[in-house]
Amino acid sequence: MHERRDRYPDYDVLAKWSGPSWNDKTREVITRRLSIAPEPRFFTRDEYETVVAIASRIVPQPSDRPPVPIAALVDRKLHDRIMDGFRVPDMPRDGEAWRLGLKALNAEASAAYGKRFAQLPEALQDKLLRAAQCGELKAAEWGGLRCDVFFKARMGRDIVFAYYAHPTAWSEIGWGGPASPRGYVRLGIDERDPWEAAEAKDGNDATARRSNRRVR
Repeated sequence: MHERRDRYPDYDVLAKWSGPSWNDKTREVITRRLSIAPEPRFFTRDEYETVVAIASRIVPQPSDRPPVPIAALVDRKLHDRIMDGFRVPDMPRDGEAWRLGLKALNAEASAAYGKRFAQLPEALQDKLLRAAQCGELKAAEWGGLRCDVFFKARMGRDIVFAYYAHPTAWSEIGWGGPASPRGYVRLGIDERDPWEAAEAKDGNDATARRSNRRVR
């Protein structure tokens, strides 16, 4: 994550707040996203603790700024019943899949190491997550849900999408947000609109910083 921040060292997407890029509806949506508290509404406390631990391994975050509340964003999506509109074969509905997967992952952790997933050292958490990704976990608690399908189509997907739905992540990757009503015009590879953030690279750090300060 630090490398991404170095690419746009002075860029803050929230500087667009009162500029021509965002309208009232955009600001309303972003305000709600920024105000989500790290408290579970859908998950139980134990489930939420597990999601926090999983998110910290799938998307590690730097310690020099407030973290994106990934678990809370996933929790709120499930609480508000915001669904993808599709499911892969044999995948339960979103909330059911999450509860089943978390129960199974904790069962795997308990069987292998005698502790819940969130209580394990990071190295063992990573080991279990890699095993899930590769389809190697077989505890009875998985039921008919394959662990690799849960990892790729639900857990990992939801966590990564939650992270990149937050303005902090937008600033790290130099994205201008929804840009409504202004919109994006230059959409080709290596093209950017003049009001978008310039990446600091190839010795052009000073130029990029000047450009980023002007972004609105």
